Amino acid sequence: MDKPQRVVLQERDAAGTLTRTTVSHIGFSVPDVEATAAFYGRVLGLVVQEQLANGGLRLGWGAGHHVIELVPGEKSLHHYGFEVRDLDGVEGIAKRLTAAGHHVETLDAAYLDAAVGVGVGIVVADPHGTPVHFHTAVQRQGENAADTGRRPIKYQHITLATDDVVPVVQFFVDVIGFRISDQLEDGRFAWLRSDRDHHTLAVVNVGRGGDIDHYSYDLAEWEDFKSWCDRLTDENVDVSWGPGRHGPGNNLFIFFDDPVGNHIELSAEMEKFHDDRVTYVPRRWKPVPNSVNLWGGQLASWRKTSEGH
Repeated sequence: MDKPQRVVLQERDAAGTLTRTTVSHIGFSVPDVEATAAFYGRVLGLVVQEQLANGGLRLGWGAGHHVIELVPGEKSLHHYGFEVRDLDGVEGIAKRLTAAGHHVETLDAAYLDAAVGVGVGIVVADPHGTPVHFHTAVQRQGENAADTGRRPIKYQHITLATDDVVPVVQFFVDVIGFRISDQLEDGRFAWLRSDRDHHTLAVVNVGRGGDIDHYSYDLAEWEDFKSWCDRLTDENVDVSWGPGRHGPGNNLFIFFDDPVGNHIELSAEMEKFHDDRVTYVPRRWKPVPNSVNLWGGQLASWRKTSEGH
């Protein structure tokens, strides 16, 4: 069998414009809102912060901006959002999107429920048509009060599922202002950053678009993984992948699923980038299991690589 084509993803135009932007919230359509919310409360310590008119719920850690929104419907990624702390960041994103021909709308004020000062936000469809929110700074005091034995420190990153990595990367890098940290040589996986963390967003080709591959929460340190594996066992939640260590990002990980099958990652020791001090060329990893899991290359049943799987 021929080896897969090598694809080099490029940074152009607005790449690197954002340096203080991170994920803020994620929205899921789920068949049973109450049952899913109960799972997130029992396992991850999230509590209901707001009930929505459409039967949905917003969940957080009791104070500050919500982390998850659940709305009734078939399983899908409903929307996702980023907090932009860069100077004139939201305005700059809006201008670049408009110049590139994207339709930009004002974000509903309800998503700025814990805004610092006067919140500003926009919403735009990503290349698969999923709404993406970009908004100014929000309060995160609920994260700062984390008990690492009982819940994660914070919501860390999202990985989008796609059938074509290139247009998604071009959208977030060339227009929005992210940078490429790492990529697989076959172009089927890319890790993007918008602050000092190795990635706040990743994109993986799974043969379909408009969905989520997984999303991740931060743990404090390696010792927390033992506690969390025991905790998940006590809650009758199977660990579906890990413990392991990713090559790109160098972060420790375990994975498990929520009741509708969304893959959730717990992560720690994410690699940091200091772009204001160095010149960095994105690394290109071989598309083999040992790249995405340095500890022997063991893969989850739902994770494939184009070589060596």
